[in-house]
Amino acid sequence: MAARFHNIVVLTGAGVSAASGLPTYRGAGGVWEKHNVETFGTIEGFRRAPDKGWQLFGSLRPMIEAAQPNAAHIALAQFESSLSPQVRFLVTTQNVDGLHQRAGSRNVAELHGRIMRSRCDAGCGQPALDDSDVYVDEVPKCPSCGGLWRPDIVLFNEITDVEATWRTKRALRDVELFVAVGTSGNVSPASSFVRWARDMGARTVLVNAEPARDEEAFHERLYGKAEVVLPRFLESLA
Repeated sequence: MAARFHNIVVLTGAGVSAASGLPTYRGAGGVWEKHNVETFGTIEGFRRAPDKGWQLFGSLRPMIEAAQPNAAHIALAQFESSLSPQVRFLVTTQNVDGLHQRAGSRNVAELHGRIMRSRCDAGCGQPALDDSDVYVDEVPKCPSCGGLWRPDIVLFNEITDVEATWRTKRALRDVELFVAVGTSGNVSPASSFVRWARDMGARTVLVNAEPARDEEAFHERLYGKAEVVLPRFLESLA
């Protein structure tokens, strides 16, 4: 059945990584319950109190570094590998954990960046660097200009990564199958992707533990844990 589709886009959210031991943001036990994300997770809050911002995001790094891809990540990577070269396939993710790449996915657009990298907030031209330091005792400085050093992620009140967003929108222009996995559909611009896909005539499928905000836009809704439901769905396309 997968041969019917020549352009496939899969949008993933925090629910995909829950089985890897990583908390969601808004769910029970999520990041928002433990940290003042609404204050220090914004770009304004981070710049005003970077020590508090690093306490928030730095504390996530050891957990993310120790996490391993689960069955949902692996199923996506294996599905991509099974496709013919003529099929265009993109995983566009709101996650910042890098687990899709570690599972073997090749075509990944990271809308919100990656937390295991850091970059200069001043935009001096210093490339983003792999970085696992939690910076508990200090606010780090850019090695090139001495400006504020920050996680290479999109904070609240910032736009999504320009290149990742462009790649996603380009893929959505011709999408034939759109699958949203493990996302509540509350964060823009990803929340609008299903409508774009449906307008393009794509088959739209939701795989999620609970109903999403705009679930009426999906032709099919499959409820359950991503690591259980997604592999079964992808197998049905073989």
